[in-house]
Amino acid sequence: VKAITMAEPAPKKQKVGQQQQLRASITLTEEEKHLFSLLLKTSEECALGTTLRAVGGWVRDKLLGRESKDIDIALDNMYGSEFAEHLVKYVGEVEGPTCISGYGIIRTNPEQSKHLETATLNMCGVPVDLVNLRCESYQEDSRIPQIRIGTPTEDALRRDLTINALFYNLNTGAVEDFTGQGLSDLENGIIRTPLPPQTTFFDDPLRVLRTIRFAARFNFKWGIVQFN
Repeated sequence: VKAITMAEPAPKKQKVGQQQQLRASITLTEEEKHLFSLLLKTSEECALGTTLRAVGGWVRDKLLGRESKDIDIALDNMYGSEFAEHLVKYVGEVEGPTCISGYGIIRTNPEQSKHLETATLNMCGVPVDLVNLRCESYQEDSRIPQIRIGTPTEDALRRDLTINALFYNLNTGAVEDFTGQGLSDLENGIIRTPLPPQTTFFDDPLRVLRTIRFAARFNFKWGIVQFN
């Protein structure tokens, strides 16, 4: 795993996609600092022992110098609904009942390609989704995955693209790259799957369209793609 910390000096910046430059670290807004503090305090005060990580698009966009108001938090030792129950109770006690609104659980729905239960809420004015790190496995005769709580590496490898598989560890303040390619691909403007493309796309064919969309959105070039 590659990681960069908040205190690490900035390396020489390079252009990304001929338009963007990659930040050396993530700078949190005051709003994000407060939100992350409440998440960490919930784990601490409720003795949950949870490592919390912001994942996916928020991390990618912050490193590109773009603000993001949609935060996904991955948990290493419980499901999102479990953590959300503690969060709602703790934040309600210390911040008041109006700090959290729109709390709900989005259940799994394989027929609609929704395979992971997600706790969703609006916290201090910011939309937040809470999910567990996950590992997926597929049967030969089914496209519906079998899901369990996974490790950070397992979760990163099952994602669609390396640039979307970067984590920001709330506990340590470090950006984590468990694919070993996400940071360099983001810096060099490369679209690449964490696993061989035939594996990533066969698990979920809709990822082909998402990949094309991200390549066009960021003006990134394609990594090596080879199908057997």
